[in-house]
Amino acid sequence: MRITLNTKFTALCLWMSVIFLLSHQNGQDSSETSGILLELLKLLGIGPGSSVQGALSYLVRKAGHFTEYLILAILFLRSQKERESSGKSALFALLFVFLYACSDEFHQAFIPGRGPAFTDVLIDTTGGLTGIVIYEWKHRVLARIVPIYCKK
Repeated sequence: MRITLNTKFTALCLWMSVIFLLSHQNGQDSSETSGILLELLKLLGIGPGSSVQGALSYLVRKAGHFTEYLILAILFLRSQKERESSGKSALFALLFVFLYACSDEFHQAFIPGRGPAFTDVLIDTTGGLTGIVIYEWKHRVLARIVPIYCKK
């Protein structure tokens, strides 16, 4: 019996693991993840307690959510074997991203210093939707430029 490795599905599972591990950090460790940004802001003269520093830190954390799920949606679409009905795949991808974002926030409810936030689910889902739009746009553009691209 020969076992084959589906690299696209493996990449999807690995990315889901990355999201899970980032979500599993306690509140203090999670805050330290954006510590590099805070150090850069100090170099620019924006010290601790500055309203600009707090706002930028918040934006960076939310951009992280957005980007994580943008990538998740693209990896989900790439892992699909059938690309005949792109609308159906896109809908499944959006549902998958939303449900994974919900499960991620539920998971955070059990992590010290963290808590669930429905706004994060909305940001995650918006990131996923953006990833779907980018993926579908790229797929359609390549289909026009290189018709054989869609036959693979």
